[in-house]
Amino acid sequence: MFPYLQEINKFPYHDYRVMPHGCYYSPALVSGERYRLPAQQRLTFVLVHGSWADAHFWDGVAAVLRSHGHAVYTPEYAGHGIDPNKDVTHAMITKSVVDFITKLNLCNFVLVGHSFGGTVIQKVAEQIPDRIKRLVFWDAFVLKDGESVVDEFPAQMRKSFELLRAGSMDDTIMLPFPLFRDFFVNTATLEEAKQMYASVTPEPAKPLFEKLNLKAFYALSTPKSYLYFYQDNALPQGEGFGWHPHMSIRLGQSRLIVGDGDHFTDSRTRPAMLAQKFYEAGRD
Repeated sequence: MFPYLQEINKFPYHDYRVMPHGCYYSPALVSGERYRLPAQQRLTFVLVHGSWADAHFWDGVAAVLRSHGHAVYTPEYAGHGIDPNKDVTHAMITKSVVDFITKLNLCNFVLVGHSFGGTVIQKVAEQIPDRIKRLVFWDAFVLKDGESVVDEFPAQMRKSFELLRAGSMDDTIMLPFPLFRDFFVNTATLEEAKQMYASVTPEPAKPLFEKLNLKAFYALSTPKSYLYFYQDNALPQGEGFGWHPHMSIRLGQSRLIVGDGDHFTDSRTRPAMLAQKFYEAGRD
């Protein structure tokens, strides 16, 4: 594991949507050899964010991975980021990522999904399995065929989300700060939590409640990994809920990588640690 360096948070591209194209490994972007790990396998990563986030969620992690010679792409999907339309479906979100990948002609890449992004990479993998080297689920939903995301919530949590949805004017769900602080950034300082919450925007509700047909996903032979952070409290752990082993076991034969962190904080405060975990999950 390599040390966290604060300056690595600086994103090397002014616009995260403008990146090198094609099926190749990008040259390392480093400000000094002290940032480089010895003899890493060069990989291409496509990082898919989760709910209440956008592609900037990956800025620090992507910068670290690129500094070690990996190629990194961070697609923005429908209903998020600069897209003002919140009336989106899960299929529209999936299409955004598939179109991004095919337009850039990416192949032989590690596809990473975080949280809700796990359901996205499940559906993306169904459509373009031959392009994907490995799937990596980071504290991500691995839905069973016919399930929705909210089907994996405890009853009280699901009711809270239904009330938040009903109270919105545009069929979105906005996380109240106390919920975000306790469940998503529980290891952060209060100042860090407030800074991260400032970038949170209302999440389109419909995709969270849609039941997905995943028969094709469970027929795939694509290699898979699950990355589990044991302080991640976004879902209750145990009693038939949670990330690991409740979600991870659904992948069948897969690589398990574990780390010490929560659901959001480490992408901001320890991007080097998270980048190393992605590498461990994605390498041969």
